[in-house]
Amino acid sequence: MTADGSYHHGNLRAALLERAEAVLTASGAEGLSLRGLARDLGVSHAAPSRHFRDRQALLDALAVSGFTTLNARLRSAATGGTDETAGAAGPVGARLAELGRAYVDFAVGHTALLDLMFTVKHADDSSAELRELGHESLLIVARLMEAGQRTGAVRPGDPVQLAQVAFSTVHGLATLAVAALLDDTPLTEATELALEVLLAGLRPGR
Repeated sequence: MTADGSYHHGNLRAALLERAEAVLTASGAEGLSLRGLARDLGVSHAAPSRHFRDRQALLDALAVSGFTTLNARLRSAATGGTDETAGAAGPVGARLAELGRAYVDFAVGHTALLDLMFTVKHADDSSAELRELGHESLLIVARLMEAGQRTGAVRPGDPVQLAQVAFSTVHGLATLAVAALLDDTPLTEATELALEVLLAGLRPGR
């Protein structure tokens, strides 16, 4: 942002998305409007329309941005923070646990955004890009399940179904945490216990 309050080309879009998530968190999707964002950022009412044709385009972009961020975090956890082509990156179980922690952290820290992401993704008119990004979240986990199956660390079964079970575990935990339904159990402790139980269930039977 420049000294006079204007934005360089390209910076306004990022600023609009950042402010939009803040409004989404505070007021819900119903509190979002391009005019309101323009007012908050001190730009002309017409300025946001250069980046988003309407409010729905803004919501779609927020969802795309959210899935892009989530997938980057999941991918980093799945690969141990290394390049995906670099080979082994630590035990599969440890990486699955990191995946779980990464998802819970995102889900609890960006609750309103995650709700919007799923709502927009499952809309009848959702874009192919958004559907692909949403599916990629599942595939990141499924690919790690496959890697675990090849080394004997993960039980046989459809990797996508196993990934869905893993997601249901950590998403359910995050939902309970956001709703303050964990009572006196700290989120970190609950997360580690849930992952311990999940990983035990994913191991091949003896």
